[in-house]
Amino acid sequence: MLRLNELKLPLNHLPADLNEAVMAHLGVTAADLLDVAIFKRSYDARKKTQILLIYQLDITLPDAVEAALLASAHKPAGLQPSPDTSYQFVARAAADFPTATQQRPIVIGFGPCGLLAALLLAQMGLKPIVLERGQDVRQRTKATWGLWRKGKLNTESNVQFGEGGAGTFSDGKLYSQVRDRRHLGRKVLHEFVEAGAPAEILMVSKPHIGTFKLVTMVESMRAKIIALGGEIRFEQKVEVIHREVLANAGDASSVGQVTGVTLASGETLHTRHLVLAVGHSARDTFEMLVNEGIFVEPKPFSIGFRIEHPQSVIDAARFGDFAGHPLLGAADYKLVHHCKDGRSVYSFCMCPGGTVVAATSETGRVVTNGMSQYSRNERNANAAIVVGIEPERDFPGRVLAGVDLQRQLESLAFELGGGDYSAPAQKVGDFLADQPSTSLGAVVPSYRPGVTLGDLSKALPAYAVAAIREAIPAFERQIKGFAMADAILTGIETRTSAPICIRRDQDCQSINTRGLYPAGEGAGYAGGILSAGIDGIKVAEAIALDLLGSAGGQTPGA
Repeated sequence: MLRLNELKLPLNHLPADLNEAVMAHLGVTAADLLDVAIFKRSYDARKKTQILLIYQLDITLPDAVEAALLASAHKPAGLQPSPDTSYQFVARAAADFPTATQQRPIVIGFGPCGLLAALLLAQMGLKPIVLERGQDVRQRTKATWGLWRKGKLNTESNVQFGEGGAGTFSDGKLYSQVRDRRHLGRKVLHEFVEAGAPAEILMVSKPHIGTFKLVTMVESMRAKIIALGGEIRFEQKVEVIHREVLANAGDASSVGQVTGVTLASGETLHTRHLVLAVGHSARDTFEMLVNEGIFVEPKPFSIGFRIEHPQSVIDAARFGDFAGHPLLGAADYKLVHHCKDGRSVYSFCMCPGGTVVAATSETGRVVTNGMSQYSRNERNANAAIVVGIEPERDFPGRVLAGVDLQRQLESLAFELGGGDYSAPAQKVGDFLADQPSTSLGAVVPSYRPGVTLGDLSKALPAYAVAAIREAIPAFERQIKGFAMADAILTGIETRTSAPICIRRDQDCQSINTRGLYPAGEGAGYAGGILSAGIDGIKVAEAIALDLLGSAGGQTPGA
């Protein structure tokens, strides 16, 4: 089988045109063309009057024809043997691990990272125990709607905490910029398809699922883990990670070994392999890690607002007369502006045809996020417009100073919103003119429980406000209508990523605590559903390699 890359055809080409283009490009006949399968399809919309579809194709020809094409001095451009993208790992049977002395691995957190880590551990026969502080995805959804519809917050089960993680209430994007030479992302996507995701996520360049489909997928994957001997415990918050000090006793940076965890219920579980996949909002867990002497350091994150436009405006700006074409769907965008003062402002978590949602996990605070369903057919497009900030420059002090800043801003947003989980909001035209908004225009904000119009310049530090005011007109030059006066800004966005990093070594273990595997967004090693899932696979593999090493087994490549 051969892989043909970068074959371009007009957006409205006929089905038969694909085979004709392949034959013309390769110089083969219809009799030679045994099969053509689409591996990936993307589009090039840089010229709105001439949008192109770009294909990666897997092509089957007679063996002799394939060999001749590959050996030719004039080999067609973009042609290569089809790479093997199947998941490869030395997955042993459970009997290959030292089960006589091995305690079951524990996974803390059941978002995308913890989910994939637990699934792979279960597939290798290691029967993981998963501890999730929130509820199962159905109960969690009810709790989340309680905030959106009634202003009632469950601090342990919400947009941030519970089965499926924060990605459950999002656009469900399944692409990332992670370098993935081992095709781990393909493994994640295959597991999602087996769990009920549309098969097209394996083929389109920017796959997404949406909240409703994610709910049923997560349930299916949970059932698979349980069927393989895993155990899932909901509403089980970890209060203490036990750590045996191995060296430098008494020193805050002492080297240790994980020995187990104690739950809020008082129960203690023993393990020497602990995956920490708690997500970017587990602030009490971060505090516990620091107190236990586990190495944690501050890292950059971003703060800003959600911006909403009519989806039709974004479609027209990106696709012109082709707006609404079924192969294009609702248009997205990705924007960045480098400010005069050295800061960067960028769009984050863009949700075509979606809504802005309340995403707090703490009482008396307001946080926003974006969400879309698979159909992406809501009236508005939304995205975070955020400013990058750095520890030394913007929140110096203790390790958790970034958490302190997030809480301070979220509490202020709660006050500006009226103290009932409504969010402060302002029209873009008023924000740029530095005047409060007193009435809505053409764009109706989608945030629930509701918004309170006013002056968003009070919601963020002056440097962030100035940067966003500089960036919006610059974005207008890329997306016509972006700076429209009636577009809505809703505050605030603070949870683009964790404000800390739990550093780990080449074996994916904490640099000062053996057996602790910090993973995913909460540890600073992922940013989105797909990259978090990939990281979950990496740490599960690392646990297996550690066990195989202790049993005298071979490691991949050995």
